[in-house]
Amino acid sequence: MSQAFTSVKEQEEHLLCRSYSRYPLAVARGKGARLQDVDGKEYVDLLAGIAVAALGHCHGELCEAVSAASRELWHVSNLFYQQPQLDLARLLLSTTHHGKAFFCNSGAEANEACIKLARRYMRKVKQRDACEIISLSGCFHGRTLAALAVTKRESLSDGFGPLPEGFKQAAAGDLRALREAVTPATAAVLIEVVQGEGGIVPLEADYLRGVEALCREKDILFMCDEVQCGMCRTGKFWAFQNFGLKPDVISVAKALANGLPMGAMLATDEAAKGFVAGSHATTFGGGALTSAVAAKTVEIMLRDHLDDRAAALGGRLKRQLEDLQRRLPGKIREVRGLGLMIGIELVEDGQKIWQDMLREGYICNLCQGTTLRLLPPLIIDQTDLDGFVRTLEKLLR
Repeated sequence: MSQAFTSVKEQEEHLLCRSYSRYPLAVARGKGARLQDVDGKEYVDLLAGIAVAALGHCHGELCEAVSAASRELWHVSNLFYQQPQLDLARLLLSTTHHGKAFFCNSGAEANEACIKLARRYMRKVKQRDACEIISLSGCFHGRTLAALAVTKRESLSDGFGPLPEGFKQAAAGDLRALREAVTPATAAVLIEVVQGEGGIVPLEADYLRGVEALCREKDILFMCDEVQCGMCRTGKFWAFQNFGLKPDVISVAKALANGLPMGAMLATDEAAKGFVAGSHATTFGGGALTSAVAAKTVEIMLRDHLDDRAAALGGRLKRQLEDLQRRLPGKIREVRGLGLMIGIELVEDGQKIWQDMLREGYICNLCQGTTLRLLPPLIIDQTDLDGFVRTLEKLLR
């Protein structure tokens, strides 16, 4: 390890809580789909800050948007009307069937808003004492206490109990199990159309439509977590649009402001009746500066048709990886994903391959110990993706 890296590592160990297992990499700067470490080595970024930097690093138009917005207004709180917030809401809602937006600061906060809206909608609007939220096995919805309760993963909640009550989980893909889990106390079902932290697992179309139909039959809210899979990532602006679904509520974050802390909950006009003045709030959410950058992000995504680009690049990459799987039997168990959200499940433990890819100059993520997770910037060049496939083949051989 270089002296520059060692210096950063030692400072981190001295100054910060021990809540992260860091990659052996100290990043100094980024541009487009490339990152550079403190020693000047360049890497192809196939993680994009965990699906955040969808437009790449230091995007010129976003840098200009930050600069312009910073000279107008930073923060005044949600006690005031703010045009940048309205401009963002109008743009974001133009991409979907929802009618109302609530802005916050992260994906976990967006999911908290979904949970609170579902409970209050049932009790105050529908006049039903229904509070339970049902999620699916393999899900991930965040790290706050309610998000941990709905995620129901012991490795994440260890030591943090007792968690809030009112959460159930059904086996993903099993519609009968979900039906059995629904009771008169059920307020909503919350799902990820493509499970991200679970190893890039797209749910089957028939199952997803069955979940929505069950929610309509039981008159409960159908909610989709689009935090990781939304915003052009899967080849549509929203992942649920791949299957013709119309969720009542969705959660949004990650790519929304391309790296500035930003989250949102989008709801139909009917579901949004669950909130009234004072029922839910945030100090920072939807601030003028972050809203201006998020609006520019959405504008660029729409203008440059990045959903179509993700579908084309991701489709080609998935075919290349499936061909590699056929040519190297016993190495790759499965290739999964939609658009530029792809998981490569290896037959054996993936730690060494992940480390070797990093040494070769390719940054990706390792999920569940065996799955290489690819979430590259949507503006990545085809040549970078081809280079990744060639390097992976070399290492697997």
